[in-house]
Amino acid sequence: MLEALTKEERFKKAKFAAMIGIVGNIVLAIIKYVIGIQANSKALIADAVHSASDVAGSIAVYVGVKVAKQPPDEDHPYGHGKAESIAAIIIAVLLFIVGVEIFTSSVQAFFEPLESPKVIAIYATLFSIVVKEWMFRYKFKLGKEIKSDAVIINAYEHRSDVFSSIAALIGIGASILGGYIGVDWLVYADPVAGVFVAFLVLKMAWQLGAESIHNTLDHVLHEEDTTHLRELAMSVDGVRKLGSLHAREHGHYVIIDLKISVDPFITVEQGHAIAKEVKKRLMEEPNIQDVLIHINPYSDKE
Repeated sequence: MLEALTKEERFKKAKFAAMIGIVGNIVLAIIKYVIGIQANSKALIADAVHSASDVAGSIAVYVGVKVAKQPPDEDHPYGHGKAESIAAIIIAVLLFIVGVEIFTSSVQAFFEPLESPKVIAIYATLFSIVVKEWMFRYKFKLGKEIKSDAVIINAYEHRSDVFSSIAALIGIGASILGGYIGVDWLVYADPVAGVFVAFLVLKMAWQLGAESIHNTLDHVLHEEDTTHLRELAMSVDGVRKLGSLHAREHGHYVIIDLKISVDPFITVEQGHAIAKEVKKRLMEEPNIQDVLIHINPYSDKE
């Protein structure tokens, strides 16, 4: 099992990833937008808008992990871990808005005079695909390492940009080919690619948003994921029976609520010592933030 990262290490990694996303997306958005205008490509301009939306997403990730880093306080005794899931929801909403905007812009292009894009649009799109795929792989691996929904969803934003760039590349290439061989209707392949990109973005936003909302609503780990936790609790001398165990996800960490049964004839102090040992062993597991234990008297009639 991987060693758990400290909060400071986790924040530094997430902060660095967010800065890479912000700088990289700004550069890509500017390059694709400027070349999209010069090359007369609706698909490339739509792709540039998509990259620009990722800037807001990376900023949301940064803010989310920064808030989640804060320790528990009087108003938030369980910590601020859900700030990351909230940031992920914000990203999904932004992505959905961008998808609607790309769709509207691409459909409008069908009612305007069109010309084939210039070849430079292809080079810009290929460059975007390479950079975005690298950013996806880097952030996805990091998100799994630090157990961050926001970073993982931000990674999938980059992957959706890869797909949208591939769609733009096909549309741009078909439109340019149509200009060369004199097939006029192929010029519409460019805005068609823009519409396809819009649907990809909208689908991704819906899926990621639904997953983030699910995680925000006090999602608990499934029984098969808590087997080792149950075994740890039962391994403590004095634990006669284990009742309910709920491992609630709060962003990147987990809070456990469980009930244990002990000998009803021992002292309160002895029962407390048993519970303290159970908590100690569970807290040694990676990403366990807190353990709340209720002690019951054991009865073989239960």
